[in-house]
Amino acid sequence: MAERAQPSIPPTAVPSWVMVVLVLLLIWLQFQLWLAPEGVRHRYQLSRDIKAQEIENVGLRERNNVLMAEVTDLKTGLDAIEERARQDLGLIGEGEIFYRVVNDQPAGR
Repeated sequence: MAERAQPSIPPTAVPSWVMVVLVLLLIWLQFQLWLAPEGVRHRYQLSRDIKAQEIENVGLRERNNVLMAEVTDLKTGLDAIEERARQDLGLIGEGEIFYRVVNDQPAGR
């Protein structure tokens, strides 16, 4: 009797259950990449937030520089203190004459 030859499985063939597991794993990974809270959308939103914060920081740095210059000026110069007193406290220097201009017309006209 002639023996029947069993078909041999090629060494590169993968069982079907392994393929199913790999496909499910691929689907899960794609979901995590595109739709999960920490995925690509979240990274894009963080990039936009960082750019907006950097723009705001530039403005705040400029404001801080102006304030630091004013603080330095107030610490070192009497002119800045006198100017500040004139504006905020109504300082009138010695030998100066203060004039107040009053509008004769009522505010309603």
